Amino acid sequence: MVRFAHLGDCHLGGWRQPELNGLNFKSFQYAIEKCIKEKVEFVLISGDLFDTAYPPIEILKEAFGEFRKLKEASIPVFLIAGSHDFSASGKTFLDVLEKAGFCKNVSIFEERNEKIILHPTTLKNVAIYGYPGKKSSLEVEDLERIKLDDTPGFFRILMLHTSIKGAIGTLPIKSVDEKALPEVDYLALSHLHINYNKNKIVYSGPIFPNNLSELEELKGGSFYIFDNGKIRKEEIRLKEVLVIDVELKDALSATEKIISLFEKENVAGKIVILKLAGILEKGKTLDIDFARIDFQLRKKGAFVFLRSTSRLHMPEPEIKFDVLDTSNIENEIIKNFEERTPSKFNPLISQLIKSLQIEKQDEEKISVFQDRLISENKKILSV
Repeated sequence: MVRFAHLGDCHLGGWRQPELNGLNFKSFQYAIEKCIKEKVEFVLISGDLFDTAYPPIEILKEAFGEFRKLKEASIPVFLIAGSHDFSASGKTFLDVLEKAGFCKNVSIFEERNEKIILHPTTLKNVAIYGYPGKKSSLEVEDLERIKLDDTPGFFRILMLHTSIKGAIGTLPIKSVDEKALPEVDYLALSHLHINYNKNKIVYSGPIFPNNLSELEELKGGSFYIFDNGKIRKEEIRLKEVLVIDVELKDALSATEKIISLFEKENVAGKIVILKLAGILEKGKTLDIDFARIDFQLRKKGAFVFLRSTSRLHMPEPEIKFDVLDTSNIENEIIKNFEERTPSKFNPLISQLIKSLQIEKQDEEKISVFQDRLISENKKILSV
């Protein structure tokens, strides 16, 4: 009989806004309190506990406090590094947590005969294996070579921080075929900020959304509890998310228009996301007084105000060419730019434009789409 919690993608310290940084930590705190209340046997954290390998001291102190609660409740923690808290040097603050006796890093392996042999960390009748996530999905090629140091009769858990083909479908991003992985009783995954639970292959989801798009899509965080064969998703919804879409043509009158729209909304205690779109016929984005909007929302009790202006544009300037081949305008624009602005990077323009035209698939999660887009551009830029 096995009972444990599976967390991942905590990204402590990942938000620029203090309110959301605090809410991120409170979501982590909520998960820890739930684990203690549920009296789980142990906790798994499958990568990206921190948003960076070297988090600020304030974040470390808060995290240590939560791990101390688990230790006092006699609940051990097993973890691996993710792509954010991974360090090529092999040294991260996960080591500090481990040396303090708050957790055990289960990434224990050796290379043998061109294979990567994972060694288990055992607890009673459970054997836990792990391999760290790396920057730019570099762990994928390694995972094709892993084998487990066998533990007959144990309940086997494999912790990975990566993308698997079954979760991304046909999307062309670097991923590992889960069918090629060693067979285990529970595959504990993170990295893709999605909720996925299929045949005991589980993505924990983030403890708290990591960016504005995820806030809009996920509305909150999650983790899982494995209870003697039953896998239960635990939602974390500490604040309600309110999304308002506004189409604009006139930036000069936009501030009043937006404030009047929010007068009709109950924003008290909510995360408010303003999404602006349209082509501005009057004024420019800088003419919108976001500070005043923020002030008015906070007067009404909003928890925090976020805005997105990525779909708000100025009219396209008219570009004149001496000779314009209307059958291939894009190439003419690029050619004209290259002639006027010489650069060693110009040969990459066409490739980058093509990669940025990749469209989000109908059922594709935003986090997966972003990962795919970044991956394609990294290939072009050779980074």
